[in-house]
Amino acid sequence: MSEPVRANERIAYFNGRYVPEREVVVPFRDRSFKYGDAVFDMTRTFDGRPFRLKEHVDRLYRSLRYLRIDPGLSPKEMIGVSEEVLERNLHLLGEGEDYWLGQRVSRGVDAVGDEGWEHTGPNVIVECTPLPLRQRARQFRDGVDIIVPPIRRTSPDALSPRAKMHNYLNLLTADMAAKASDPEAWSILLDVNGNLSEGTGSNIFLVHDGVISTPREQFVLPGVSRRTVMD
Repeated sequence: MSEPVRANERIAYFNGRYVPEREVVVPFRDRSFKYGDAVFDMTRTFDGRPFRLKEHVDRLYRSLRYLRIDPGLSPKEMIGVSEEVLERNLHLLGEGEDYWLGQRVSRGVDAVGDEGWEHTGPNVIVECTPLPLRQRARQFRDGVDIIVPPIRRTSPDALSPRAKMHNYLNLLTADMAAKASDPEAWSILLDVNGNLSEGTGSNIFLVHDGVISTPREQFVLPGVSRRTVMD
């Protein structure tokens, strides 16, 4: 039986149930932990309303198809679950605060067969995380310092950048290299051809002589905010 929900704790969706975040526990044999074998997507809210939720969920399902994972929910159901999770957490937002709203789906547990796991199929989680607006206040005010590290973005011949997967080590090692030079810097990686591609959670645009340029989708995650800028 679940513990009583406290009024000051966030609620998440976990395999068909809405539970306190502290009850969302994934087995150590889950393939997302072992191999990064999972996908996710993430949007933010503005004044408590999710930004282009359908487009983000559509991208989630493109990622799921790429990894051949069936979450057991339709896109419409995933949107409904996401809206319900957000609704259950809105009362925790203070003035001027907003959420990340994310969906995460792993392939599930690599079960030997004798462990007695109650659930061995895909693990499905929908959750809210407060946006780090205070921590990023300087960046909003002064801009973001960018470093291009020597680490290149994974080639699309090896792994599609168009799928948003839990395996982020390529981007994380690039971030570590950048922050070794400047702890406040963000990394933007070059692709295998030496052209600018993307960073962790960021697409890039350049403006020069009145022309806006951005990397081709063959080499980057097609961000929903990126499409908004292009539209």
